[in-house]
Amino acid sequence: MSTNREAWLIRAVEALKPLLSEAGFPLLTPVRVSCGFPSGGQRSNQVGECWSQKSSDDAHNQIFISPMQVDAVEVLDTLLHELIHAVDDCEHKHGKAFKKIATKLGMVGPMRSASAGPKLKAKLHDL
Repeated sequence: MSTNREAWLIRAVEALKPLLSEAGFPLLTPVRVSCGFPSGGQRSNQVGECWSQKSSDDAHNQIFISPMQVDAVEVLDTLLHELIHAVDDCEHKHGKAFKKIATKLGMVGPMRSASAGPKLKAKLHDL
């Protein structure tokens, strides 16, 4: 069992890495993940955010997941979305490169808010 949210998120990153690798997009860059409000603030509808390695002194992508999310599957869904950004170090935002990875993983919807489709959601539920 995890002792706090951050420990849970760190374990979740490790659990999600195989999904990225199986889709052909391994996470090669180091990430740090924390529970915190994205830069849009508490009132923003943003539930996650990934910052480029360039914003870090030690070349880690920084991912923040909103503490307003409490459902484990939704948190994994948001975390996977943000890990896609980390795969390309936030270079392509929600463009073609992001869409290629997201759809291969089974995400659906507009890419800015892409989330797990039914098959991917079942995988996340099993995690």
